[in-house]
Amino acid sequence: MNRRTAILAPLALLLPLPAAAEKIPLATLSQYLNGLTTVEADFTQVNADGSISLGKIYIRRPGRARFEYAPPDRSLVIAGGQQVAIFDAKSNQPPEQYPLKRTPLNLILAGNIDLGRAKMVVGHTEDGTSTRVRAQDPEHPEYGTIELVFTANPVELRQWIITDDLGQQTTVILGEMKKGVQLGAGLFDISAEMTARRN
Repeated sequence: MNRRTAILAPLALLLPLPAAAEKIPLATLSQYLNGLTTVEADFTQVNADGSISLGKIYIRRPGRARFEYAPPDRSLVIAGGQQVAIFDAKSNQPPEQYPLKRTPLNLILAGNIDLGRAKMVVGHTEDGTSTRVRAQDPEHPEYGTIELVFTANPVELRQWIITDDLGQQTTVILGEMKKGVQLGAGLFDISAEMTARRN
């Protein structure tokens, strides 16, 4: 320990500690999410194997989202019509499809988000820079969880981490969100995308 440290160290004990940041209440977060009607943003995705994908996301609540992956990936994920379709750019096969309600993504695309619902939120913490909420389908916890990360002043969704039914994690980090943008229904039309790819 040098002299300067020895002299200043006792002073540090007298300085007030910064106030612990408050958790953003679940009701405030529910109100914020319900206020998101349309969103466009760049995203960075950290996959379960550690690889990283970039792309653009479009959300039109309720029930619709589109993840366009940047080259060289060129994959596409569309949520629409109560389904999620995964288009593999390298395959000539039809997309893999799942019911939207069987994925944790359904929790943020629902028509009315209520994080206060019994057994929906299984974690609500604050780490000094952000509030984290881990949520699941109360009726089907086996479908996996989604952890939403928010910053305050103003409240903003920054990322989410989906843990699927096999325990694999995928993190989506959002760039600056453009809200209230016009997004045509065709962006979220799985059948139209399948037809366009066949042609």
